[in-house]
Amino acid sequence: MSEPLPKYSVKAVNTSTDSENKIHDDATARRYGFAGGLVPGVTVYAYLTEPLVAAFGSAWLQRGTASVKFVKPVFDGEEVTVTGEVIARDPQGGVTASLRAATASAGECATLTATLPAGSPTPLNVALYADAPLPAEREPGTRAYFDAHATLGTFVVRYDAALAEEYVASVSDPLPLYRDAGAWVHPAFFTHMGNRCLRSNVVIGPWIHIGSVVRHLGGARLGGSLAARARVRSLWDKKGRDFVELDIAILANGRPVAHVLHSAIYRLPEP
Repeated sequence: MSEPLPKYSVKAVNTSTDSENKIHDDATARRYGFAGGLVPGVTVYAYLTEPLVAAFGSAWLQRGTASVKFVKPVFDGEEVTVTGEVIARDPQGGVTASLRAATASAGECATLTATLPAGSPTPLNVALYADAPLPAEREPGTRAYFDAHATLGTFVVRYDAALAEEYVASVSDPLPLYRDAGAWVHPAFFTHMGNRCLRSNVVIGPWIHIGSVVRHLGGARLGGSLAARARVRSLWDKKGRDFVELDIAILANGRPVAHVLHSAIYRLPEP
């Protein structure tokens, strides 16, 4: 029998209204057939993590995994309800959970499968992820560009107290372990860095984050310098849309803390 996780409800906030990615702008999003600007997938992912961390605490931040898919848009001001349950426990003590985020207007909008392994994470071979400079001037993000630039420039940010407070408030997360002394970096910030990898390297039109696969490799704490070393893992097209998957190592002060596979539609058909 499944074990329910704590239910979580939150009012969605479009955290990227001033973003260069105009899919979060009401007028642009409507031109592409949406009811308004899309709440970023990384923000919806933040909502999905709340019951996991409420149930499993920092253990999940240190060695947990997540596979999230965004299936329908969420809009600013909508009530998002996150429900989930533990669906399996293995003999070693590992846990598998399934969660979903839903709104009244669209029903299920995003799904998340998470694990909390009993053992330590499999180490990441950091040597496979080159530290490269960001381009002095960004070029258009095209298939030809990604083919020619398998390694992207490294996005770096310092996760200090001011940024932590701003970020945690923006995703409306109430949990104290992101604010206490020795606070943990919010797990959705790693996927936020995936977005920044893309837009710090290329210029693209309206684009949509469609999903991520995340492995935590020890977790990161407040005050560290976070670096996202990204490489292009795969490119494909479907129904006139161009897709990219980035393979990203997140390092805190040089130590690997997360591995993210980050997928997006980087070119939408003209409306």
